[in-house]
Amino acid sequence: MSQSAKPRAFVALRHRGYRGFFLSFAGAMMADSIEHVISYWVIFEKFQSPALGGFAIVSHWVPFLAFSMYAGAMADRMDPRRMIQLGMALYMGVSLAWGALILTDTLEMWHAMALLTIHGIAGVLWGPPSMVLLHHVVPTEDLQSAVRLNATSRQLGFIAGPAIGGIILLIFGPAYGLMVNALLYVPTILWLRRAPYSPEQAGARAPLTFGGLKSALRSIAGHRTLMSMILLAGAASMFVGTAYQAQMPGFAHALGHQDADLSYSMLLGADAVGALTAGILLESRGWLAPNPRTAMVLAMLWCGALIAFAASPMYVLSLGLLFVAGFLELSFNSMAQTLVQLQAPKDIRGSVIGLFTTASLGLRSVSGLTVGVMGAAVGIHASLAGSALVLLLISAVLYLRTRRA
Repeated sequence: MSQSAKPRAFVALRHRGYRGFFLSFAGAMMADSIEHVISYWVIFEKFQSPALGGFAIVSHWVPFLAFSMYAGAMADRMDPRRMIQLGMALYMGVSLAWGALILTDTLEMWHAMALLTIHGIAGVLWGPPSMVLLHHVVPTEDLQSAVRLNATSRQLGFIAGPAIGGIILLIFGPAYGLMVNALLYVPTILWLRRAPYSPEQAGARAPLTFGGLKSALRSIAGHRTLMSMILLAGAASMFVGTAYQAQMPGFAHALGHQDADLSYSMLLGADAVGALTAGILLESRGWLAPNPRTAMVLAMLWCGALIAFAASPMYVLSLGLLFVAGFLELSFNSMAQTLVQLQAPKDIRGSVIGLFTTASLGLRSVSGLTVGVMGAAVGIHASLAGSALVLLLISAVLYLRTRRA
């Protein structure tokens, strides 16, 4: 391979605009993770309901299922920075509302359900528009690096979230901790005021209609790579997603840790540490070039790690398996997203990204049923293992079909 053809490590970070993107979005993800750490523990302690833990997943991701394509298409037609700022403002409002309800001891189950739903709506205003904004921040030739580093920045937030969230929980308590957390969204809002954006690089300018979205879907129906990655991401979200994160207090209890202490935070953080390791290692070494079959193999290995975690009786072993799961999840998810963003037609880029987001994030609402609500009936260990096994079989079928093609 010639020197010019070798992938450059962390090339996206050479762009000043992307450095701001990376740091500000890592901070926002950290705030999002802190809120989850505190609010999940509060609702678990107050209501002791695996079904509510399942609803936390359903309500968080149903807005992605319903509105991601519209949000992506809107990001083609308007400034995505303003859409993301609105999402950040909603996140702040939710954290403040959690804090007020806990402080006044007036939190009821319907309050928790409403706040979890609003949080999901805020995420829709962040997700697809941020993927569209990447195309304005870095050139196309550096997009693969930007996508993988973007996933890594999210994991930085996930790692810092449990650690800092646990400290905030211990120092300030849940109510004041969530109010402090609301301030962590401010830097992202400020950075977006002057973030790189080129209107001439935007996609479609036609009015947003249902017929236009259907036309966009038909135009990619025969695109083998786009469709295989959308199907893989959708299956992963539908059967596993991040539902086991919402049930982590239950796993912590089963492993002998009854309090919201460092042990609980470490379980939440192990998955994120594995993902961060994957992002740094793969980006620095240039390993795992985007390939549909590679993504499917990585997804199958991820399923195996989760099945082993569900069966693990030991805390240390569980930490190790979550680390491996995080490594594999970032690897195949960032690869799938890279392939979609690189190959999506420019004029309907936002719509295609919105469709991918519908699959990769929106269908996580179903995992709240397969892992969470089903866990109320058969136990969270059996529901996670069964869901991961189904996904493994689906990934194997997709892999075999891709090989034949």
